[in-house]
Amino acid sequence: MKSPRPSARNRSNNNSNRGTTRSDGGGRGGGGAGRSRSKRKGGKKNSHGDGSSGDSLLLYGIHTVRAALNNPDRRIEELCVTENAFARLGQLASHRKALPVSVKSPQVLDQLAGGDAVHQGVVAKCLPLDMLDASELFHLADARLVLALDQITDPHNAGAILRSASALGADAVLTTSRNSVHETAVLAKSACGALDTIRLIELRNLSKGLQELNDMGFYSIGLDSEGPLVLEETLTSSDADKIVLVLGSENKGLRQMTRETCKALARLDMPGPIKSLNVSNAATLSLYAVANHLRGKL
Repeated sequence: MKSPRPSARNRSNNNSNRGTTRSDGGGRGGGGAGRSRSKRKGGKKNSHGDGSSGDSLLLYGIHTVRAALNNPDRRIEELCVTENAFARLGQLASHRKALPVSVKSPQVLDQLAGGDAVHQGVVAKCLPLDMLDASELFHLADARLVLALDQITDPHNAGAILRSASALGADAVLTTSRNSVHETAVLAKSACGALDTIRLIELRNLSKGLQELNDMGFYSIGLDSEGPLVLEETLTSSDADKIVLVLGSENKGLRQMTRETCKALARLDMPGPIKSLNVSNAATLSLYAVANHLRGKL
């Protein structure tokens, strides 16, 4: 079911939102490539900084660039590498037809990617992935685990969430078109390849999208610190075999309409003295619990 991922938009890199969240992943709420692709939306491009220039985007790091090279829908304009890094990428780069490869010194790559970027000797100049929209929800009929992010704004958090979602077998990640982070170099590096390995669908109206999935037989669970049951109890009582896990923003949690659309609200049980978690950590724990529940339903 998985398919490669969306295009870039305006950067939402608000590092002030990177702080801790409650055990549900934020305030009152929760918590951020397969093969098919939909058309590009609206022609909006990433024209801001953070490794992006006009229509182009810089991806860096071995895992991030390897995933991009493996994704046939990722349009790569040039691969800039050190000799050692090119050897680590093996035959992937060689098999990319007509891909320009430039051997650069580490110092040149430092300047290209930015002084703070951990590029590991690999920088790829590419185009953002095409954006998937609400029309893709129809293709999730056979999916079992979907993650929905209600306005996650920090690229480090969102990237870590995408990485966990890919690792734990999520079929798709839903995000909002406004007040959410979009494809940047920092997001791609934090996702460690997940941008090119998981289907990411951007919705103008998240509540409407969740209701559509509810109507398709999914059981939507929003993480909420005031949920009546802990997540594991909610999963057991629902006996659901198709789940949408919904996580809220870093500071405000789930929005009211999102909370009201979810079929259930659940909390993470934190037995230790610290009751709050970063949104990406909350996402990993809850995804693991849901994935483990679904494995038992096979």
